[in-house]
Amino acid sequence: MKLQNMSAVVTGAASGLGAATAARLAAQGVHVLGIDLAASIEAAGTPPERVQYRSADVTDEQQVAEALTALESHTIPPLRLAVNCAGIAPARRLLSSRGVHDLETFQRTININLVGTFNVLRLAAERMAAQDPLDESGQRGVIVNTASVAAYEGQIGQVAYAASKGGVVAMGIAAARDLARSGIRVNTIAPGVVETPMLAGLGAEVSDALAASVPFPHRLARPDEFAQLVTMIAEHDYLNGETIRMDGALRMPPQ
Repeated sequence: MKLQNMSAVVTGAASGLGAATAARLAAQGVHVLGIDLAASIEAAGTPPERVQYRSADVTDEQQVAEALTALESHTIPPLRLAVNCAGIAPARRLLSSRGVHDLETFQRTININLVGTFNVLRLAAERMAAQDPLDESGQRGVIVNTASVAAYEGQIGQVAYAASKGGVVAMGIAAARDLARSGIRVNTIAPGVVETPMLAGLGAEVSDALAASVPFPHRLARPDEFAQLVTMIAEHDYLNGETIRMDGALRMPPQ
């Protein structure tokens, strides 16, 4: 699929992986609807050219539907790409000095990371399926979800996060098969440790230790490398139902 004459929706677009993806797509001429929470959008400031921010909670059906409807009403090219980057990464052991892992944190993590991804996936797919095919194979669009290496090697304190990202991985092949007859591909990226504001909040000592654990390249991944992989997936018509680890050969230890 060529990144021409098309629109894309990117969630979590005001920072980190989402911001890098929105900027890269916009630089290639794609009209981008960036979805994020209002506070994140305000903190992000002026969006890049061709990026339109809209405040919406990815877990809210009506808010996401209204954002996508607003995109269609601007008489811009049809929606062909959706990238799910919105997510949270709480840290809590099942049992600790604070007591048992609270249910609310687990439910909230599943709701944002997994249910939110599903919500955007299904609503974006509905609109893509209504578009004319792009080629003789009947391709209409691509959806890229974001998992994590924690889906495979969840560390101590990551039980909620690992469960949510494991769900995203498992959902990918089923969604790809469901949407095949509509000409919509679904793929997943499972990043390792990426240099994002979420990671920076843990402090330089933690970031340095994580970077030292990556076999090669011996550093943290960059958000623009994630964005580069998104565009490669979109352009590679035979990639479907796959989860691609972007981790420098990292396999996470228990902690």
